[in-house]
Amino acid sequence: MRLTVDDVEIFAATGGKPFDPSLPLVVFLHGAGFDHSIWALPARWFAHHGHAVLAPDLPGHGRSAGKPIASIEGLADWTVRLIHAAGATRARLVGHSMGSLISLEAASRHPDTIAEITLIAAGASMKVSPDLLGAAEANQHDAIDMVSIWGHGFRASLGGSRAPGLWMLGGGERVLEAAAPGVLHTDLAACNAYSRALDAAAGLSIPATLILGERDMMTPLKAGTELAGAIKGARRVVLPGAGHMLTAERPDEVLAALIG
Repeated sequence: MRLTVDDVEIFAATGGKPFDPSLPLVVFLHGAGFDHSIWALPARWFAHHGHAVLAPDLPGHGRSAGKPIASIEGLADWTVRLIHAAGATRARLVGHSMGSLISLEAASRHPDTIAEITLIAAGASMKVSPDLLGAAEANQHDAIDMVSIWGHGFRASLGGSRAPGLWMLGGGERVLEAAAPGVLHTDLAACNAYSRALDAAAGLSIPATLILGERDMMTPLKAGTELAGAIKGARRVVLPGAGHMLTAERPDEVLAALIG
């Protein structure tokens, strides 16, 4: 599906069903440098179980035109404009990594539009290693390697894909390699600069679920637990042994937590 937001053409996957804005809407927001493809399984499940689905490529990512938006606050406001451009008025947001910060900030800024949030691989802060930021700014492949190696749990380095014949680390690297120069750095810098997570969390009064990896090296479990504790009534799901790339590492468990 293609939408126009801020005079820019945006691509959004709809889970294999025609988009119907009269149905309950779930919006899936990807992480830094990635695109809609990480949501293939949950987007399809929700689209075939009574929901409207939008899994957009954020501006400047994947099949979407425009330039990447350089702040979490800007991306949060953009997400609400996307919802309205699709003809909907209210949505549940599901975000991974950077997408979780976007979801959190959008819920804080636009409580009349965001009905519920699910934050995957989230943390109270997402500070980024200076080495990673520097490599991304220089458009060095080292940045992609760091995200892939640090992002995946230990099983991924041994194979471990739930889909036979697929290579988790390599698959993640191919998506990051397809991003335009500067996109990964813009995203990582936005995460690094965002400091409102705990304040945003404290003001929420909507249902919230956090799905966290026990061995996440990019947003450690301690940081996710701190964020969950700041959200009144938040539900926390911890996946044993999992790293940061939970939609690839533990797709079935992530889907079960989303449904639950």
